[in-house]
Order: sequence, then structure tokens, then C-alpha cells
Amino acid sequence: MKNIRKITLENKEIYIIPTAHVSKVSAEEVKETIETIKPDCVCIELDNDRYQSIINPKKFEEMDIFKVIKENKAGYLMANLILSSYQKRIASKLDIKAGAEMIQAIESANKINSKIVLCDRKIQTTFTRIYRKHSFLQKINIISSLITTIFDKSEISEDEIENLKNSDILDNALTSVYKEFPIIAKILIDERDQYIAHNIKNAEGNIIVAVLGAAHVEGVISEFNKQQDIFELDKLPKKSNVGVIIGSILGIALISMILFTLSTNKVGAENQIISWILWNGGLSALGVIFALGNPISVLTAFIMAPITSLSPFLAAGWFAGLCEAIIKKPKVKDFQNISDDISSIKGIYKNRITHILLVVIFANLFSTIGTFIGGFDVVKIFLNNLLP
Repeated sequence: MKNIRKITLENKEIYIIPTAHVSKVSAEEVKETIETIKPDCVCIELDNDRYQSIINPKKFEEMDIFKVIKENKAGYLMANLILSSYQKRIASKLDIKAGAEMIQAIESANKINSKIVLCDRKIQTTFTRIYRKHSFLQKINIISSLITTIFDKSEISEDEIENLKNSDILDNALTSVYKEFPIIAKILIDERDQYIAHNIKNAEGNIIVAVLGAAHVEGVISEFNKQQDIFELDKLPKKSNVGVIIGSILGIALISMILFTLSTNKVGAENQIISWILWNGGLSALGVIFALGNPISVLTAFIMAPITSLSPFLAAGWFAGLCEAIIKKPKVKDFQNISDDISSIKGIYKNRITHILLVVIFANLFSTIGTFIGGFDVVKIFLNNLLP
């Protein structure tokens, strides 16, 4: 138990086990520590959703893809799947189950009848806070980094995994993250350090074992003697009204320009409408084609994009995705194979769930590009008609 950190806090003895989520050694240390110390409580770096996924591996089979699209969670789900798949791919190379140390913590806690505390913040809250704190271009950068990571085929050894728990190497890695993605680092690491520390020090019992990823250990320890506002950390940032206001103004402005042009130059107005439809609908349909969507989904994107782009409350991808889900309804095997299929481009296109998510994401992304190009044409024709 050489890596274990022991902290005395008032009347509590807290043993922190730094782990790597794809490490055999970590799983063994967790088992040895919990079953030797026999704590009153075992705190695990999980939220309820991830805990349920561990105790119910078939949870994905219960997913309602229609609900995911309607609630605008396609991007969130895809990001979650990508991260899970990356972790699983590394774990498979090392011949260990991803999250084995968390599974072991649950098993050992149950074996000695210790109370289990899920001390991490809900993952959707963390993702939502990250999403709403970034601009559109920053989100594109994050998505690009995720895609690069998932298809990175470089090998990583078990020794390298264990070395990541070394403080110097870990500090350097975290410094790089803070430099490249400071907002993500704050929300993903700092805020969760506060959240986890609050739940550990308020856990029941006098002897507590906490199973944490090595990246959180120092931050959590530094938070033990501070006060945390758990309600603020759990709060979802309000959606920015700026995007809604700008979207509404642009929609009204574009319609007004077309109507004004129509009153003075019917041909010019027709050109505006044709340009708007072809650029917006055409590019959104092209996005669905790139996603290898059904021809009816392509047509749906083409029809809906010019309409939905005039409203900040609608998106072409929702309609194209729902259409794709109806035509190619996911089968049980798609849910069962999703974590394996997402590790390759071929698998993403083959699996009906990730294929539907691609249709949603590509239709929306290409529609956004079409909005800028088509909108520029509408404005150009309007000005040419207005100026002598």
C-alpha cells in the first residue's frame, strides 16, 4: 500500500488511493487497502449514472434514441461514447476491464459491508458546464481533439500507465491541459476536486477510504480544509440568450430583406429565396450524405434546414435524425456493440445508434455553414437592389 495517502481530518482517518482507470495494479491496491483497513465508508469517484453503468452493463440497451434527439443530447452522448471507447480500447490492450479499480472498490466494500458513497458530480452536469462555457469555435476545437484522440493508434504500455500516477509526470500532463484548455481544466478537474472533497469529508464514519483518479488526489487534499459551495458546483449555467437574440434578429432581418426586395424587384427576391434554399438546404443535405443517411433523411434535411435556420429554437439535424431513426430503427445488437463500434470510423457508420448521431451532428453543422453563405447572398442581393 505504498501509494496510499493518509489524511487525518478532525476525528476522521481518510485513506486516498490514487488510481489509473486502466491499471491492474490500481485494482489490486484497491482490493488490498479496503479489505485490510475495513473502513466504515468507501468513497468512489463515480456519479450515479456511471455507477449504474457498472452494475448494469446492459444499460445502453435501455436507451431511447428518439428521446436523445428530441432533448438535443446527440453531441453529449457522442462525446461520452468517444471517451468511454478510448478508455476501453486502452484497457483491452492491457488485458483489463476499463474502470476495474472502481468495480473492485464496489465489490470489496460490499464484501466487508462498508457504506458506498458516490462522491463525484453527475457527468452530464460537468459536460453541460463545459459546453455552455465555450464559444462555437472553441467547441469545434474540442470536438477535433476528441476525434484525434479516439483514432490515435499509438501504443501505451502498462508501465507508462503506472508512471502517470507519478506526481512529476502527472503535474506536467495537467499543466499542458490547463494551458491548452483552461476552461475545461477548471470544470473537469478543479470543480470536481471541490465536489469530491466535500463529499469525502462529509461521508459517514471515522475511517474512510477514497478511490480517486491520480489527477484528483492533490487537488482534493488541498480542498479538505476549505469550504465548498456544493449547490453552486451543481448548478447548470444558464443558456446564453445572446445566441437566441442574435438568431432571432438574423431570422427577422433576412425575412425583412427578402420581403423588401420582393416589393421592388421580384426577380431579385426570387434569387434571394433560391440562394437561401440551395445553400442552406443543399449543405445540410450534403452533411447527411456524408453521414451516409437514407435518401429520405437527406430530403428532410434539404427541406427543413432553410426553415429551421430562421429560428434559434429549431435545428435541421433533429428532423433528419428522427427520420433516420424511424427508417433505420436501432436493433439490440447496436446497443450491445456500441462501445466497440465507436472505436473505428467503419464501426461508427455501421452501428445504427452512432450513425443516427452522425446524421444529427452533420446536418446541423453543414446547415450552420449554409446559413452563413446563404445569408451573405441574401444581404448582397438586397444591397445591390437598394443601392443605385
